[in-house]
Amino acid sequence: MATRKTAASAKASETTEAGDPARPANVSADELLGYYRKMLLIRRFEEKAGQLYGMGLIGGFCHLYIGQEAVVTGMEAAAKDGDKRITTYRDHGHMLACGMDAKGVMAELTGREGGFSKGKGGSMHMFSKEKHFYGGHGIVGANVPLGAGLAFSDKYKGNDNVTFCYFGDGAANQGQVYETYNMAELWSLPIIFVIENNQYAMGTSVARSTKSASLWQRGAAYGIEGEEVDGMDVLAVKEAATKAVEHVRAGNGPYILEVKTYRYRGHSMSDPAKYRTREEVQEMREKRDPIERVRQILLTGEHASEDDLKAVDKEIKDIVNEAAEFSKDSPEPDTAELWTDIYSEEAPQETA
Repeated sequence: MATRKTAASAKASETTEAGDPARPANVSADELLGYYRKMLLIRRFEEKAGQLYGMGLIGGFCHLYIGQEAVVTGMEAAAKDGDKRITTYRDHGHMLACGMDAKGVMAELTGREGGFSKGKGGSMHMFSKEKHFYGGHGIVGANVPLGAGLAFSDKYKGNDNVTFCYFGDGAANQGQVYETYNMAELWSLPIIFVIENNQYAMGTSVARSTKSASLWQRGAAYGIEGEEVDGMDVLAVKEAATKAVEHVRAGNGPYILEVKTYRYRGHSMSDPAKYRTREEVQEMREKRDPIERVRQILLTGEHASEDDLKAVDKEIKDIVNEAAEFSKDSPEPDTAELWTDIYSEEAPQETA
């Protein structure tokens, strides 16, 4: 089965006579500006989180999403109210992209009462029932069968909601992923498996850990359709996501998107990332950066001016700084919180 690229990859790489990127005809200037704003929010938030971690205000593990912003931004562009999302520990970007408030996310990172899990979950374990965000999970690959469970719930209820289940290239080698593929196709579950292939599983290059040329094609053994998409191009991701969502909402069962992306920072804040060269990372930043790509489309097409984008940058910085101050001012959770949110408070139902 040959690897397929999405049509948006070609459209998004169209150039003007001057050699600058051109805006695809099916994307409005407002949409482009919205993608730019959302990706910039994720990046500035993660940069601030890195600073707070260095100051000792964030404890435990902290996995930054810098470089991968186009993935979740493009996927969320195809979502509707009621759709669910579940991911792994590199999750801050997913929270912001689905509309969770930056103050609550940052307060959770610093372990404060104002956080989405009341300061008890930290970086890897945040949830929002309102935004249908079901974590943030610290065990590699463990969220994949949980994602199938979310999709099964919607299948059982008979609605047309879709679950976006994110995991990385490292998790793609875990056995529970393939058990889940089998069940998802067998039961025709409304789920999109999004493989965020950022090229490195902790410190191991995908070329050293994975023999197969692609990860999405493994779904063929279970009859699951899918494709590969350029994860550094938000327009390509959005088009692939739209196609996948249409497939799943129509009742055709699961779909796999392997999104080829790249993280600029180490696996976590404690990772010096000596397994790759500075030149490799710098080349990606200079030639493939997803935010700069959209910025150039906006400027070249005169959809926004330099002053417009500076205003957006200031707006985002203000949001992130406000979130940081909120996270410092919010009190630590009371010790009584140790005993809350452990068991359901619903009374057991009597059986006949």
